[in-house]
Formats: sequence, C-alpha cells, structure tokens
Amino acid sequence: MKLSNKGRYAVRALFDIAFYNEGRPTQVKDIAERQSIPPRFLEQIFQDLKRAGIVGSKRGPQGGYSLGRRPGEIRLGDVVRALEGPIVLGEREPGQRKGASATEARRVTETVFRDLSSRVEACFDAVTVADICARADELGLKRPGTQRHVYVI
Repeated sequence: MKLSNKGRYAVRALFDIAFYNEGRPTQVKDIAERQSIPPRFLEQIFQDLKRAGIVGSKRGPQGGYSLGRRPGEIRLGDVVRALEGPIVLGEREPGQRKGASATEARRVTETVFRDLSSRVEACFDAVTVADICARADELGLKRPGTQRHVYVI
C-alpha cells in the first residue's frame, strides 16, 4: 500500500484547519499557501472529504472549509478510506492461476495479507487530527496569536 499525494495533502489540510483555525472555516487559498498544496487539487480533495462528512463548507467572506467533527473524532483511517477506498494489502492479480497448489498457496498468502491489512488499518485508525495537533505543539510549532513579544529596555 502506498499513500498517494491526495491522502497526504488531505491530512495536512485537516491539520491546518484544526491547528491554525481551531476547526473553524478556513479558506482554501490560506491552507494551500501554508501547506504548499495546489489550490485546485485541494478543492477536489475537500469535495471528497465533504461527501464523507469529514469537513463542511460555508460560502461568503468569512466562509471556507471547517471540520465536520471535533479533531479527536477524525481518524486518519477515515480520511484515507474517504479518498483512497479500503486500506488493503493484498495481491491484486486478475484471474486465477491454474493448478491446485497455486490456488492453495494463494489462499494462504491472502490470509496473511488480510491480517496485515487489519493491522495497518488499526494503525491509521489509532491516530486522529487532534494527535497531529498535539505533535505540532510538542515540536514547538507556533499557532497564530500565541507568539509573545519580549520588550527589553
């Protein structure tokens, strides 16, 4: 499994809304600028996230995209599934190979891949947008309005 740019950009955009604007409406141009994401591509991503109920939108000067749920309720697995489909590690070969031993071997390996898929999916589901914001705080990333000015006389 490989996470596409679409999935990575979606996570970055959701983090941006949660971290820099506390989940409130944020304009695409601002997110695109801060996160270095092409605005047109970001609009497409938000349409998929909106269909999944992960974000909402509001028109107008104070509008933009906002989180559809609290950051602690948005799991990375939800985001990946909304954009990429099911999280699956497995053989995707069309058709069946001939021979009983090949079929039996394939069945064995497919059970291993199913187990691994479940574990990978659980890892994605264990991380929320709130967790990413907490990591940003740990790493010292500054939120707007939290910078202190030191005056020296």
